Order: sequence, then structure tokens, then C-alpha cells
Amino acid sequence: MKRLISVLALIALALGLSACATRTYVDDKVAVVNQRVDEVDSNAKQGIRRLDAQVGLMDATLKAHEEMIAAAQKTAQEALDRAIAAGKLSEGKMLYEVVLSDDHFKFGIDDDKLSKETKAALDSFAGQIKAENKGAYIEIQGHTDSRGEASHNDKLGERRAMAVYQYLHTKAGLPLHRMNVISYGETRPLASNMTEDGRKQNRRVVLVVLK
Repeated sequence: MKRLISVLALIALALGLSACATRTYVDDKVAVVNQRVDEVDSNAKQGIRRLDAQVGLMDATLKAHEEMIAAAQKTAQEALDRAIAAGKLSEGKMLYEVVLSDDHFKFGIDDDKLSKETKAALDSFAGQIKAENKGAYIEIQGHTDSRGEASHNDKLGERRAMAVYQYLHTKAGLPLHRMNVISYGETRPLASNMTEDGRKQNRRVVLVVLK
């Protein structure tokens, strides 16, 4: 009888140990699964944050481009209005515009001298006017970045526009009465003046061709 009890006790002990081992195994597996779930959740949240940041950047870029287009349209429309008021146009419409930006046609600091690249671009522009738009009216707009005093930038924009005006007449042969000069100085930026790239875009001369 004692032997039977001992055997039963051993069996019970074995079953108990087996149950403990099973629970430990299950707990370990559950812990691993929970850890993986937490990792997936963390990765998903990071992915969502990255997507949100990319969407925000795209929205900011789109807004900047829309503002650039709006600024260009505004200056072109104002040129058209001035030309109509002065009786310079036969049809009263804008044909196109050419932007001579500092990013490609270098102006020195506080300088209005035309580079070889700018002169070549103006020669090409004048050739197109003579061939296709002899009766066109051209407004030459000077723009600067925001460094320096506003009054100085107004004069600098005018000097640069005048340099283009004089070159188109003396070297390219366009008549003076078909051209006009205006300076916007720093008031019509195309990009932020907080970066060098933005300032390069803002230092420009715009040729608005009207008919």
C-alpha cells in the first residue's frame, strides 16, 4: 500500500512539473509574440510619422511654387496694365516673358554689369523679337534680394534693368520707344531670402513681351 502511494505521489509530482513547464513555455511564447506586436506597432507609427513629414514637405513645396507663379502673373499683369494705359499696345495682351536669373546670369555684388552669358541670352532674345514680334512692347523689370536697404535695392534693380535696356538698344538694335524699365527692388521675391539659393532666384531681370 505504501508503495502504491509513493508511486501515485511521483506521478502527481511529474504531472505538476509538466504543467509548470507547459505554462512557462506558453508564457515565453506569449511574451515573444507581444514583443513582436510591439515592434510592428512601433514601426508602423514611425512609418506614419515619416509619411506625415513627407506630405508636409510636399504641401510646403507646392505652396511655394503656387506663390512663385502668382507673383510672376501679378508682375506680368501690371506690366500689361501700364502698357495699355500708355497706349503702347495694338492688341493689349502678353505674349511671354523671359527671366534672366542670377542663378545662371551672374551679377556681381551690388553690380549692374552684364556677363557674357547674359549678353548672349539678350542677343538671342532680340533676334527672336526681330524675327517674330517686331511690333512688340517690352517691359524690363529689375528685381533684387533683400540684403541691404530697401531704397538701395530699388536703385540697384533699376540699374540692372537699365543695363539690359541699353544693351538691347545699342547692341541689339531694339527701338527705345518699344521698351520700358521698372524696378521692383526686393518687393517681389520668388523664393525665400533666408537661403543663398533663394537669394539667387530673387536677383533677376524679367523681360515681359507684350503686344
